[in-house]
Amino acid sequence: MPAEAQLPAITHRFPRHRRSAGRARQVFREAVRWGLDPGLTDTAELLLGELAANAVLAATGPGRQIEVRFGLTEGALTLEVADAGDGEPVVRDPAVWDEHGRGMVLVAALAEEWGVRPRYGVGKSVWVALKVTPLNPLTGR
Repeated sequence: MPAEAQLPAITHRFPRHRRSAGRARQVFREAVRWGLDPGLTDTAELLLGELAANAVLAATGPGRQIEVRFGLTEGALTLEVADAGDGEPVVRDPAVWDEHGRGMVLVAALAEEWGVRPRYGVGKSVWVALKVTPLNPLTGR
């Protein structure tokens, strides 16, 4: 993608349902299919799915939704997932046999930066930033 190209911020809301992480990945993939490096797209899709899955599991009242936002500006792809939960994600050290607890390990390993900020009203927003390098127009890489 040329350095000057930008993807305006896109926001979607999903129900707190186990299928919402997959739907968030699908929406992201459809929105960026026209120009990001395939490796970056795969990494971003993985991280977005992990953040959305965490948001679905966040302890909140019934009927709450998760909000997914992503955009491309100034050489960085930013992904953000907000929920109404109080807790913050933790990078764990899961044992080999643990079935859960690896999502934030992936986030910490693959993202250039990540963090948590309060959400307007109630809850939190977890964000990640991935560095975007322009594709070579001759090779597409």
